[in-house]
Amino acid sequence: MAFALKELFPDQDFRFQLTLRRSDAREFFRLRNPAALAERRRWLDSDCTPYVAATRDAGPLVEQMETLAAAWNVPLSSEPPTTDVRSRLIRLGRAFEPDILLLQPASSGEFILKAGVVCFPSWWALAEKIGLPLDVIHGAVPRLNASIGAGISSFLTKLKPGLAYERSNWGIAATPELNLHPSLSRPRLRPPLDPEKTWIRIEDQILSRMPDGESLLFGIDLRIIPLGQALDDPAIRKGFHRAMLTLPADLADYKGLTLVLPELLRLSAG
Repeated sequence: MAFALKELFPDQDFRFQLTLRRSDAREFFRLRNPAALAERRRWLDSDCTPYVAATRDAGPLVEQMETLAAAWNVPLSSEPPTTDVRSRLIRLGRAFEPDILLLQPASSGEFILKAGVVCFPSWWALAEKIGLPLDVIHGAVPRLNASIGAGISSFLTKLKPGLAYERSNWGIAATPELNLHPSLSRPRLRPPLDPEKTWIRIEDQILSRMPDGESLLFGIDLRIIPLGQALDDPAIRKGFHRAMLTLPADLADYKGLTLVLPELLRLSAG
């Protein structure tokens, strides 16, 4: 079950938390929003290059994802079989609504991002992350590794096959568009802000073991909520205001909020 806005913006100072909730991977990847899937297919059909990537040794992981699709009764296209990993990833991406990332442990125990189909990124490019360890990928987020990096590593090491856990992450955007790939030059937040033209962008994320019992499936699904609608709830408004008030400067910069923090505080005051 996805985290409610009241849980994402509690009445407490901002801090990273490794808040996880038991989930069901099959249910998470079930189609809920046909329009989002249709948009995903349009991006993949127009030019898949920014949205699909894999290392040379990712074939077995992709095969495991295909096995999961069959077990979950997710129909893949009836194209002739191919050994080309990118083509198989596109086929998977056209079948699943959430973004898909596949990670494999190295001999050191670090999880390496080996393959993915990410059509709806939040200002990041898959090609720049592929082949990197998870802690290096997280290193782009100020304070994250120092705050919960050890907890993430411990959790992933202990995650049992057959189990899945969900968490959520928030951002704020100047557009309701799902695809915020940096190459698209989407509008960024600038003052003055209209709360009805500003959106809270929630990434619902899931982590589960792959069929081999070692590798990881990481899924990302999106919710886009108008800021004004969210702030109509007094409890969310209070928690949001406190989060903006206590957001560290480097994190505000990373989230693209530095220029609009005074506006966000004004809109959520009272």
